[in-house]
Amino acid sequence: MNILVVNGPNLNFLGIREKGIYGTQDFAYLLSLLEEKAKTCQITIDTFQSNCEGEIIDRLQQAYMDKVDGIVINPGAYTHYSYAIRDALASLTCPIIEVHISNVHKREEFRHVSVTAPVCSGQIVGLGLQGYMLAIDAIINMKKQEN
Repeated sequence: MNILVVNGPNLNFLGIREKGIYGTQDFAYLLSLLEEKAKTCQITIDTFQSNCEGEIIDRLQQAYMDKVDGIVINPGAYTHYSYAIRDALASLTCPIIEVHISNVHKREEFRHVSVTAPVCSGQIVGLGLQGYMLAIDAIINMKKQEN
């Protein structure tokens, strides 16, 4: 099983930006958690991070061509206004879980709306980096139910 984890803008600054919201663990720590999760679950997890909308779209389109089994995406601020990323996600047929480290519903009003969530299989918010692990578990379970 091959799962793609896509992180949007500023997620490479985990541990640097707004530590009270996003925590003190850095992006390298998240990548190490994902690497360990892949080993534990005996799957492949590819990771991608970009601060550029077009690069995220290109990677999502490549995921379609590669026939990945599932996608975990944290679109960052693009969550709230990127119809282009939403459309790229809508083209995919694999399970997609949207993840947000903070509880976006307890934050600024503009963060309460996700234009990408309606084309995802599910959404996990407010559980910190653990949300990524839960999203991977959800995709594994969805794929088992397909078989």
